[in-house]
Amino acid sequence: VQLQASGGGLVQPGGSLRLSCAASGFPLDYYAIGWFRQAPGKEREGVSCISISDGATWYGDSVKERFTISSENDKNTVYLEMNSLKPEDTGIYYCAAEEEIRVTPATMMLFSTFTYWGQGTLVTVSS
Repeated sequence: VQLQASGGGLVQPGGSLRLSCAASGFPLDYYAIGWFRQAPGKEREGVSCISISDGATWYGDSVKERFTISSENDKNTVYLEMNSLKPEDTGIYYCAAEEEIRVTPATMMLFSTFTYWGQGTLVTVSS
């Protein structure tokens, strides 16, 4: 099981980025994929999560209405579309995978829930 996160970069406040999480070694069908981020000096926090089998999505309060998570199952890839970016969105973004059966609404935004992790991609929002 491998996850490859990409798409990070430097963007001005108000700009947009699309992150990708490419999975290999397993089909996404019965997994939940989460995006987490970690800013310097802060704990890793849950950003968004998608349940691949039914497409259900969840978002952290700070990114609701700005970020959109989606999946392209034939490419085994999950995307995080980030709009109206703010400086506080800066951080390393990680994608993670866990079997759906092990993920509940109460635990899906916790990094301890997920077993498989990608290497992270850096997002910097700055003018």
